[in-house]
Amino acid sequence: MALFAMVLFSCENNLKVVQELTQEDTLSAIRAYDITYIRSDSGHVQIELIAPVMNRFENENPHIEFPEGFDAYFFDSANQKTSFIRADYGMSEEKTNLMTARKNVVVENFKTHEKMNTETLFWDQKKKRIYTNTFVKITTPDKIIYGDSLTATEGFDKRTIHNIQATLELDEDELD
Repeated sequence: MALFAMVLFSCENNLKVVQELTQEDTLSAIRAYDITYIRSDSGHVQIELIAPVMNRFENENPHIEFPEGFDAYFFDSANQKTSFIRADYGMSEEKTNLMTARKNVVVENFKTHEKMNTETLFWDQKKKRIYTNTFVKITTPDKIIYGDSLTATEGFDKRTIHNIQATLELDEDELD
């Protein structure tokens, strides 16, 4: 009889695990590999997003997840790449068009040769703004700036660094 009770107890736990794993909000509706998404307007590419894996969830809070990271490239009116955002993880909420990038986030402006590193970044696609409330390191051609938060345009061409912690001027010898 004790063996029967143990088997029932064991099955009950496994059944709970199975139910948790198969809840509607934990399973993706669509999974795609090696995706390239291009957003354009009147024939001009605005954004190209590349990711090894994309999961789309269609629950009460529909969202897209990039569990293995993504690269998002921004283009000017001449279809030239101007900047990019890269992260090891991303999630985009469909209702708000807010994308969250986490882990090893890099933002770079190809025209100004400026680069930002942080661990969390929010990209408001409606307002075309990026921001973070976490530590940032901005590297420009002649200095490195450290701050504890930032707001910028999505192309990283205009920015405000909040609570600058340090600015290090680089000598020409250090640049090589």
